[in-house]
Amino acid sequence: MTVDAVRGGVPEHGRVPKYYTVKTQLQNLLAELGEGALLPAERDLAAAYGVARSTLRQAISELTMEGRLRAHRGRGTFVASPKLIQPLSLSSYTEALREMGHVPSRRLITEERLPAGSLAGDLAIDPADEVLHLERVLLADDEPLGLESTYLPAGRFGDLMDGWDATGSLYRHVADRYQVRYAQATERIETVLASPREAQLLNTNPAQPMLLMQRVSADQDGVPIERVRSLYRGDRIGFVTRLTG
Repeated sequence: MTVDAVRGGVPEHGRVPKYYTVKTQLQNLLAELGEGALLPAERDLAAAYGVARSTLRQAISELTMEGRLRAHRGRGTFVASPKLIQPLSLSSYTEALREMGHVPSRRLITEERLPAGSLAGDLAIDPADEVLHLERVLLADDEPLGLESTYLPAGRFGDLMDGWDATGSLYRHVADRYQVRYAQATERIETVLASPREAQLLNTNPAQPMLLMQRVSADQDGVPIERVRSLYRGDRIGFVTRLTG
């Protein structure tokens, strides 16, 4: 396959699927319409592009999965706002979104204590020791973006919830209450599909690709602080990092 073929999205044999041509035309239309605009009716678009409505729907479906379009039942399909692009760093979700001009918040779903079990190795504790589990929906401007499950050693952070508003920054709370600084982390990123429960909490389709990020954070002395599993909506958020050699 040539570089030009890769760049243009055209397969080596040169035959472009009809829906892909329509998708390209729709992308140009979205740029003209602008953020928040209502997409014209399917029958009108299918007629304008000279394709079957099933072909048009496939193109619209891909653009919706990519986060370029937003479907609202009973109202229609609208041009979506650009994805939030968050830096991969040790700064908190709260601080990162505020710097981008958005209003961050969280909704507490679960607070419980559990035996560490398989988490023990990551947290440098015994399997029988307890961990504090916090599950929170991450929001930006009241829109669900992610679902975060955080596990902390209960022996170290057992009174974490006392007098703390769980809608706020955990990083700041840990620093203020325990004088513990997040200094290093190991993170793994992969794509997955959400479970029905996760999709419901995030107000998205179970078929929507998600970004799964699993992190183990440690303090300035290298002692583990937390193990975090974060599930992000692939249609609403992306990540950026700076690499140097």
